[in-house]
Amino acid sequence: MNNLRKILGTTNSIGKTFNKRSEAYRIQIGSIELYKWLIDIGLTPHKSLTIGPVKIPDKYFTDFLRGHLDGDGSITTYLDKFNANKKSKYVYRRLWVRFISGSQKHMVWLQQEIIKNIRVCGRLHITKPNSSGHSIYVLKFAKKDSIKLLNGIYYSDHLPCLSRKRAIYEKFKLTEQAAKALL
Repeated sequence: MNNLRKILGTTNSIGKTFNKRSEAYRIQIGSIELYKWLIDIGLTPHKSLTIGPVKIPDKYFTDFLRGHLDGDGSITTYLDKFNANKKSKYVYRRLWVRFISGSQKHMVWLQQEIIKNIRVCGRLHITKPNSSGHSIYVLKFAKKDSIKLLNGIYYSDHLPCLSRKRAIYEKFKLTEQAAKALL
């Protein structure tokens, strides 16, 4: 939220809201011009289910994608030892990047834009409908594509991003470098 305030050049206070499961932070911005611009590029109220393509110039797409990952995505890494009982060398460090949305239109658009701008192709998964009758759409990238994707969106050390998500990738890179050095 501090990054957002800095980028927008505002001193608006950061509020905290609570629900049954967690707390969330928010900044209320009263700019009709910003609101109209966000609507014009494709961001809609109740965006989870209604968002489609977003009008982002290609030169800003990786920055948009970094924000998308921060808000509606995840980076997961773990050591896979599933087949280690067959052979001790069958241990792999896994890396997954996921983008999540309730809008199929948006996820299909996002997949196409990632292919066009970063040249990697994730796989689109669709969950069974939840109790509200809505499916969740997950665009998932495996290790090699995740590395290329993350290198594309973290193209500099001084970018606004959610530091805890970037730290997962930075730790993964250090672990991979250390593992290669041992070979």
